[in-house]
Amino acid sequence: MSIQLTESAARRIDAQIAKRGKGLGLRVGVKKSGCSGYAYTMDYADEIGAEDQVFEAHGARLVVKAEHLPVLEGLTLDWQKQGLNESFKFLNPNVKAQCGCGESFAV
Repeated sequence: MSIQLTESAARRIDAQIAKRGKGLGLRVGVKKSGCSGYAYTMDYADEIGAEDQVFEAHGARLVVKAEHLPVLEGLTLDWQKQGLNESFKFLNPNVKAQCGCGESFAV
């Protein structure tokens, strides 16, 4: 199983955890949602459970529950700035369709 983290995403994760004052990494997952089927979820990872996989790159950690790995396999998480907007971008090779608003996707 492989999930990648760009250097800019790692810097952002580290900055957010430092600002928060605690945390082991960023927890990423999916939930059933929207018109296309799935939506990404993000939260701080304050602990790592037995069912979690940890992916480390550039000094930052992504924590993913094993049940989410089939949908997230091959994912690259990036942090992008476009004009005044900045956000995490999920570059997922498993996505076959996205809803018009960009909130959900199908695999």
